[in-house]
Amino acid sequence: MKIFQIQQYCNSNVQKFYAALLVSLLTFGVFAEETTNSSEVPQFGGPSSVGAELREDARDKKPAFRFESIDNFLKPYFDHKTRVTKEHGFAYGFDYTAMYQGASDSPGEDNAFGGIFRAFGSWTLTGRESGNTGSIVYKVENRHKLGTDIPPQDLGFEIGYVGFTAPTYADYGWGLTNLYWQQKLNEGKFSFVAGVVDATDYLTMYGLINPWTSFSNLAFLTEPTIPIPNQGLGAAFGWMATRNIYLVGGLADSNSDPSEPGDMWDSFFDDSEYLKHIEIGWTSSQDRIYFDNIHLTYWHADERVNAATPDGWGLSFSYAKFFDDKWMPFLRIGYAEDGGSLYERSVGTGLGYYMAGTRDLLGVGLNWSKPSESSFGPGLNDQYTLEVYYRYQL
Repeated sequence: MKIFQIQQYCNSNVQKFYAALLVSLLTFGVFAEETTNSSEVPQFGGPSSVGAELREDARDKKPAFRFESIDNFLKPYFDHKTRVTKEHGFAYGFDYTAMYQGASDSPGEDNAFGGIFRAFGSWTLTGRESGNTGSIVYKVENRHKLGTDIPPQDLGFEIGYVGFTAPTYADYGWGLTNLYWQQKLNEGKFSFVAGVVDATDYLTMYGLINPWTSFSNLAFLTEPTIPIPNQGLGAAFGWMATRNIYLVGGLADSNSDPSEPGDMWDSFFDDSEYLKHIEIGWTSSQDRIYFDNIHLTYWHADERVNAATPDGWGLSFSYAKFFDDKWMPFLRIGYAEDGGSLYERSVGTGLGYYMAGTRDLLGVGLNWSKPSESSFGPGLNDQYTLEVYYRYQL
């Protein structure tokens, strides 16, 4: 759980720094811990995916809470969840997170407060004995403002920053963000998903990509040069081609709206405007696929007629390595040619440091980006983003 975070932004076009104080409130529920290996290998999806969060929520995989009273209060809850999962193959979780951001100065709004309630789970229906499991995965969310005119997702553009300081904290009410079938084959070396998917769960992943437990700015989540759509109908696969080489590919609806699940079918099949991607990567072993990871991703976005967005393509490179179960440096580079991208170029680097004997995490990230002229017009200068946070894990 992050309880304190400072972000600082500089847009050289206005030569002004903006500071934001971010406080995560009322955080109760389940969060994925990035440093625990999975018994289900390879993990399809990064640390923010439903599968990763549910695995780490298992009570018998967690150390004791820092405070014995909390441990005693929540133990029956975690014991029940573990029993249901073992007996019936059904795992579930709930959480609520809130975030406040305030800018020191702004030509527009300078305060944003929002919250997210999530209910998610996975029901394994086939293959529990063989390991070639078939599961239904779901996630329902409510994203909302809390007493301010805008949610945190919108604050970046209000202060003159081209980007999202907290992309997950939107204001669309209830939304269906996951409802797909996941099938694992060949003892988990190949898996695919189809249904309502979230491309950020598996596209250009690394160990610090989880917005619930790591960075908050889009510059350090997924890859900001890729025009990743909202959750909607799509499909993807993951394949360990060798012990160390893997492939990930997928297709997602570029026009989907998770708050209108009834329209997803028409959007996918009638508009037929998609983001396609293919990724080849190296990992030290299957169970460390987003801890030790080097990959190259190619993507192509179709023209979006109603949105007046041209087609485009791009490449992204990512390096992340987990040393001594403490240090995770990373380097991420993105290049885009149109397609509705936020940035034409982006270079991000940083470090995560896990405190010895705890699950606390200190993270530092620095990003340089060139805003997209096709999306925002000419004249915007280069942009720099610094984010520093400390996560205190109860």
